[in-house]
Amino acid sequence: RAAIGVTGQFSAVDGLITGEENMLLMADLHHLPKAQGRQVATELLERFDLTDAAKKPASAYSGGMKRRLDIAMTLVGDPRIIFLDEPTTGLDPRSRHNMWGIIRELVSTGVTVFLTTQYLEEADQLADRIAVLHNGRIAAEGTADELKRLIPGGHIRLRFTDPTTYRHAATALTDAAPDDEALTLQLPSDGSQRALRTILDRLDTAGIEADELTVHTPDLDDVFFALTG
Repeated sequence: RAAIGVTGQFSAVDGLITGEENMLLMADLHHLPKAQGRQVATELLERFDLTDAAKKPASAYSGGMKRRLDIAMTLVGDPRIIFLDEPTTGLDPRSRHNMWGIIRELVSTGVTVFLTTQYLEEADQLADRIAVLHNGRIAAEGTADELKRLIPGGHIRLRFTDPTTYRHAATALTDAAPDDEALTLQLPSDGSQRALRTILDRLDTAGIEADELTVHTPDLDDVFFALTG
């Protein structure tokens, strides 16, 4: 248990005392000598860019600052395994990306991080391995790429502004799924360069020029919906 640190979904920060006092409290709970505890607290406050706010009550901190202080408190005991429970919930985009940087830094130092998140983009960005939970059980597990390969759904979408050009394209591309209202055609594709080149060649041969072309490959949202219904 001494090797494990936990940062829960709800902050463990005591808002009635300062950021520095929160850190020193954790040092005392880990039975660090006073001098060592103060040194560790100072170093972690600096590492998480909280030095200027160290003497302020934690209740005055922003959500992102409280999250950073929370993780700094977790690191006082130098854990090698850390459980992070939804660490970016409620954070603005800048604070979220800062938190991603902190998590990447932890991993780069050899810390093992178990991260729970409802943001699948976050899992895609940060996790070496991902487990998808459904009704309390693991529905699938693997790398992001392995999970994405579990389901079909990749496609190329062509959008037209001219109805005549759209109808011409729909006639020429008989395997495309049309959307007459949006003036779009959707063609199956694995997202590879070869598949894209093949479609572009077919458009050139038919003398068709789409106003917009987008490539969609299955993401973790698609995986989640496919696995959980």
